[in-house]
Amino acid sequence: MPAKLVEALTESFGSVDTFKELFTKAALGLFGSGWVWLVMDKEHKLSIVQESNAGNPLTKGLTPVMVIDVWEHAYYIDYRNRRAAYIEAFWKVVDWNVVAGRI
Repeated sequence: MPAKLVEALTESFGSVDTFKELFTKAALGLFGSGWVWLVMDKEHKLSIVQESNAGNPLTKGLTPVMVIDVWEHAYYIDYRNRRAAYIEAFWKVVDWNVVAGRI
């Protein structure tokens, strides 16, 4: 993970591990279908936003940095109803360089 991103996540969440825990918890806890976003506000502060259905953080003036799709269509074929396993696999494919390039 690029140092720039480590610094930003640590500043906003306390540590990279805490960010991952909070993001995972948000993705597990979103009832029904939707998205969990890592977003940046106009002051460049990062936060985690849950959006149900077709919700989008752009409508709130936030800049998307990273997202996980927790609609069942995103994971049902491979993971059935095991959303936690899908989220665990998500962390293995995140391109941190791309994420860092968005902040």
